[in-house]
Amino acid sequence: MTEIDLNDPMAVGSLTGWSKIHPDKPAVITVWDDNWISFAQLEDQANRTAQLFRKLGLSRGDTVSTLVGNSIEFLEINCGSQRSGLYLVPIASRLNADEAAYIINDSQSRVAVIDAGTKHGAELAENIASLCPKVEHVYAVRGDLPGLERWEQAVAAMPAQMIEDPSVGVPMIYSSGTTGQPKGVKHPLPDEPFGGPSRHLPLMTSWYHMRTRMDFIVSAPMYHSGANSFAMSTLALGGTVILFEKFDPEKMLQVIERYKPHGGQFVPTMFTRMVKLPQEVRDMYDVSSLELALHSAAPCPVEVKRAMIEWWGPIFEDLYGGAENIGLCQIGSKEWLKKPGSVGRATHGVLHICDEAGNELPIGENGLVYFEHPEAQFEYLGDDEKTKGSYDPKGRGWRTYGDIGHVDEDGYLFLTDRRSFMIVAGGVNIYPQEAENVLTMHPRIADVVVFGVPDPDMGEQVKAVVQPADWNAAGPELEAELIEYCKSKLATLKCPKTIDFQRELARDDNGKISKKALRDSYWQGRTVGG
Repeated sequence: MTEIDLNDPMAVGSLTGWSKIHPDKPAVITVWDDNWISFAQLEDQANRTAQLFRKLGLSRGDTVSTLVGNSIEFLEINCGSQRSGLYLVPIASRLNADEAAYIINDSQSRVAVIDAGTKHGAELAENIASLCPKVEHVYAVRGDLPGLERWEQAVAAMPAQMIEDPSVGVPMIYSSGTTGQPKGVKHPLPDEPFGGPSRHLPLMTSWYHMRTRMDFIVSAPMYHSGANSFAMSTLALGGTVILFEKFDPEKMLQVIERYKPHGGQFVPTMFTRMVKLPQEVRDMYDVSSLELALHSAAPCPVEVKRAMIEWWGPIFEDLYGGAENIGLCQIGSKEWLKKPGSVGRATHGVLHICDEAGNELPIGENGLVYFEHPEAQFEYLGDDEKTKGSYDPKGRGWRTYGDIGHVDEDGYLFLTDRRSFMIVAGGVNIYPQEAENVLTMHPRIADVVVFGVPDPDMGEQVKAVVQPADWNAAGPELEAELIEYCKSKLATLKCPKTIDFQRELARDDNGKISKKALRDSYWQGRTVGG
């Protein structure tokens, strides 16, 4: 194991090192119940977890699945797997039993841990033998489940010493599955010895501006690559993870005032919901401790981002990337104010904008976003076609996340939408994100999603589904007002032709609207986009 210089914080770069420097500092605080665990305690739990994995017969390269919500227990398992050379597959806690079982089976997980507090955890536990016949060991955590041993008890019986053969493991994040079944994004296991700084820490410090001892909010679910990475990096840098189970806009402000974190990771929908709080509520809380707000997952509407900069100051870093790590763009607040709406220039890889045939497009023209990044290595587990489909069709080795966008004359990238959500109406490409960004800030809208629905003449037409701020206002008058408002900002063809209203739009744990499921309900018996 690499020798640790305890006098050099940047050379520490691991939970193990920091547990010796400040053993009693909180490593994780859960804001919903004010529970916490110290660095020394988390180090012990990580060692016990790794010991249990070895006792169960798991060795480097094996896979473990967790259907576990944001919690101290999730991070204990994560830390234990990452010193055991394992692939950890964090499953979205909202998935039903069949969906979770698919991922457990597809990832060839030998061990599964099920959170008793998840919506479908009990159903999965009751049917695990038939749904996942090849999984060898299944545990319940954070509560009892029928027929399962408690994870906490199994871990507590293990010694708190480092295993004899530590090595670096990594998460294997499953794609969101906007088309077809989700697939695991599998990277090669690192060759670096366990105990030294992660190879990703220079990225976190030099590019993302994280620093040692930075207490950091993680408000998104850690089954997402960004939240997972920022939580683990915070621990490796000696900071406290201030963990949310579920985002709430006013609760966020309360937490910032109470715990005075230095940074945090957010998604744009969180900004939208905070900006829409009444001014008197926003003014109640002190957010001055924040020096860094990282955000990713989707482009932020321009009006929302501008309002957040005016409120919190120029502390925002917008990151465009993905679990595949094929490339990265980023932009700070001062740059963004000069290029509003951009997700920045490429800091890892070279950008290329191409048509469906792989031909490069001129500046300003929308196409598929590719990165030329020879060091990027990954595969979609068990899906050679999907892996192949991430490459450019001309065989140059460029790869894509599946997004549509364009670059300007200065090389700044502007995202338009996901390729899978693009609307084709009468042969014209329409990107629903544009209408969503306009409608999001309308004062009579609580939330909105835009997508294509069948049209007998045009193939598709633009549809909006709106959650009104006041349900009693839903109806033809509000529909007409919103359509005209959109037309005042965008070309008519980009605006919804009709609007439906729902009391509440279904969301994932990240706070994002479940767009695919909603769109699919309008395409029953039809081919989406056809």
